[in-house]
Amino acid sequence: MLSVKGLRVSYDEIPALMDVSLEVQEGELVALVGSNGAGKSTFLKTVAGLLRPDRGEITFEGESLVGLPPYEVVRKGIALVPEGRRLFYRMSVYENLLTGATIQRDPRVREETLAEVYEMFPRLKERAHQRAGTLSGGEQQMLAIGRALMSRPRLLMLDEPSLGLMPLLVDSILEALQRLNRERKMTILLVEQNVREALEIAHRGYVLQSGRIVLEGTGEELLASDLIRKAYLGI
Repeated sequence: MLSVKGLRVSYDEIPALMDVSLEVQEGELVALVGSNGAGKSTFLKTVAGLLRPDRGEITFEGESLVGLPPYEVVRKGIALVPEGRRLFYRMSVYENLLTGATIQRDPRVREETLAEVYEMFPRLKERAHQRAGTLSGGEQQMLAIGRALMSRPRLLMLDEPSLGLMPLLVDSILEALQRLNRERKMTILLVEQNVREALEIAHRGYVLQSGRIVLEGTGEELLASDLIRKAYLGI
């Protein structure tokens, strides 16, 4: 579904990603893990059209995404839940969700999708007319995910969805993503600081260090690897 080959991205001529290659097959939940500053967010922003690569290929369902503006990437079927949620805090939960459905012109489709989001996150329905800025951290993350789902993406990308959340809420968010993948067959690319939790739910994973992919494999294989155990699990 998503194929990235030889991707290089720089900030002011300083490379952030170097020859990164990664694939996500339809129906997979793939984790991209690594330390802070490794280039994980840069990778997602580049796929989403927010950054332009120096070189490399990014194809989605056989079509190139390189050079497309972000709104066209969304129209192709990719949604990004950004780090820090980036909600419209003065707007209501309902209004925030509608901003994610701007590419859906059929009101029936919007209402159907809204009902699906409320079914997945009942708390959002309870808070529908509450300002987003007054929600708890966990509720705000649910809203950020729900907003992305309103575009009915075929690939959902998430950048550190557990950031700043209590451990119990982290488990809840990751379980919701696992259900979304398992029950609704949503293809997911997950960037996550909680390496163990991410790899436990992932079909496959990639390890990014200093802008390069240094290891890849199934979630189980990576959890058992010396690199992951020593560098990220403290074992």
